Amino acid sequence: MNHRPEPASTPGPGGGGLVRGAVVTVSDRCARGEAEDRSGPLAAELLAGAGVSAGVVVVPDGVDPVRSAIRRALADGARLVLTTGGTGLAPRDLTPEATGPLLVRELPGLAEAIRARGAAAVPTAVLSRGLAGIARGRAGEALVVNVPGSPGAVRDAVAVLAPLVRHVLDQLGGAGH
Repeated sequence: MNHRPEPASTPGPGGGGLVRGAVVTVSDRCARGEAEDRSGPLAAELLAGAGVSAGVVVVPDGVDPVRSAIRRALADGARLVLTTGGTGLAPRDLTPEATGPLLVRELPGLAEAIRARGAAAVPTAVLSRGLAGIARGRAGEALVVNVPGSPGAVRDAVAVLAPLVRHVLDQLGGAGH
């Protein structure tokens, strides 16, 4: 498992501190050092612009490594966990299978919005099986989102997520109720 440290927290948009997040890159090739992880660092960079401070961890495909990485991020206090990779149709694309049992509530509209944004430019984006939903963690409930492993898919996903993250987390904390 490869790790990149989480960036230091600084004031985020609107004067609030950065939300603690985590990015999990799911790729056999990246985990073995045969390919460079381009999606994870891009996700962390784009999330920082949306007020989320996220380190990157690289794990191989498969249910156990992915589920363990998500659980670890939640146990470390992440309020947003974004996985990149493993959402397709290949035999080892098992990120949704790893994620599903961790979710206490799914957010199918969010996953569909991410697919729709991608499909506007890349028709095969509709084949992503990525999930979005709420999981329990050390810091309370957290948003977990699976996206495909390409930089374009990461850009599309963060464009959909950025205006929603604070609202979702406020709602999870009981704001307005």
